[in-house]
Amino acid sequence: MSRVFISVDELKRNFAEIKPGMRPKEAQEESNRCLYCYDAPCINACPTGINIPSFIKRIATDNIKGAARAIMDANALGASCSRVCPTIELCEGACVLNDTSNPIRIGDLQRYATDWAIHNKQQLFTAGPRNGKKVAVIGGGPAGLAAARELARYGFKVTIYEAKPMAGGLNTYGIVSFRLPQEVSLWEVDQVRQLGVEIRTGVKVGVDISVDELLAKFDTIMLAVGMSSVPMLGIEGEDLADVYDAIEFVESTKQGEAVDLHGARVAVIGAGNTAVDAATCSVRLGAKQVKMVYRRTREEMTAYDFEYEFAKQDGVEFRWLTAPKRIIGNDEDRVVGLECVRMRLVEVEGGGRPRPVAIEGSEFVIEVDAVVKAIGQTRHLPLIESMGIEHRGGVVRIDAGSYQTSNPRIYAAGDVVFGDGQGEAMVVAASQQGKLAARAIYKQLIGEE
Repeated sequence: MSRVFISVDELKRNFAEIKPGMRPKEAQEESNRCLYCYDAPCINACPTGINIPSFIKRIATDNIKGAARAIMDANALGASCSRVCPTIELCEGACVLNDTSNPIRIGDLQRYATDWAIHNKQQLFTAGPRNGKKVAVIGGGPAGLAAARELARYGFKVTIYEAKPMAGGLNTYGIVSFRLPQEVSLWEVDQVRQLGVEIRTGVKVGVDISVDELLAKFDTIMLAVGMSSVPMLGIEGEDLADVYDAIEFVESTKQGEAVDLHGARVAVIGAGNTAVDAATCSVRLGAKQVKMVYRRTREEMTAYDFEYEFAKQDGVEFRWLTAPKRIIGNDEDRVVGLECVRMRLVEVEGGGRPRPVAIEGSEFVIEVDAVVKAIGQTRHLPLIESMGIEHRGGVVRIDAGSYQTSNPRIYAAGDVVFGDGQGEAMVVAASQQGKLAARAIYKQLIGEE
């Protein structure tokens, strides 16, 4: 396989959004199916508490801007979430119509309303009167944007410090374009910027500006840095030219710099949502064969069910109970194979997730031309440790009710608090955490509920 890059035009064609949006008549008909339940279970199932019957009623009465406002008022990432939320497990899964017919297509209706706002260049909210307090938000991803948006509406002067060239975090860089186009995420960023929030991109806290400088300049810090890169596998051959970090691999497709995989055989190591994104990206980059290698079984796979089905539809193969042992290279340091070992699961004393154990003598080789590592992400340990706040392996400890860290002037939300029994790794969950943290900051600094 030659290491060349796919053209921008081909990227745009291959990575165009797969699912079309609703047409007006279709949205009207679907919204009229809603029973507009009192104490609707779909509201309780939404982590951000969107008043779903209310926004659907607005669509039914052709008040599309009102629908978009109702959505975005509860969820600052409502446009992105309409595309990436596991709605069948959340709001749609709770719909009362599941007992008699199909649930209301809540996600599609949410997309219809927010797409209207995007296409019509609507600014949905205004900033509150200045209250004299300043907050620094470290990280411009879902949790950081949600917190900044709420804080600006409460009247705080907010500055976001984002290390990458654009804000939006996972939504801008880490979710494949054919599921979430970058312009959707950047519209949400612009909604926050237009509230007077200063977004300083290309600034890495701890390198370009210190935490002590921020504490001196701002009343409070909101930590929302998410997670970092994919960790090393710790096996031979990881330094070969055709071995990729899944986060960087997906990001390259959104930056117009993706590697050309025409005719290649690709192995993706892992079975989470990012692993599925890497696998389906590989298909669109021309790979003739894509295998996902996972040391557990389908039951333990962490990717959403709809992600798994999508990958299967793309022709991705799954090798369960299989663990990588060595990446094999040729004389030119190019990948030619992945040596694996078969696994079996053993019960863990006291319950919990079964533990994979290698079966002795079961090694075999999969012929591949490229390997993508997607086994989770590391933490921003240097930054977290420089802040002097309590954490466990990079998972920041917070007060569950206030999102306050061990330093009362520092709050945290999003993936930086996910793990070790804390939180959920979903965009919608990060958005809600950012919103609740902003409310807690308001209560602490202003002294009101």
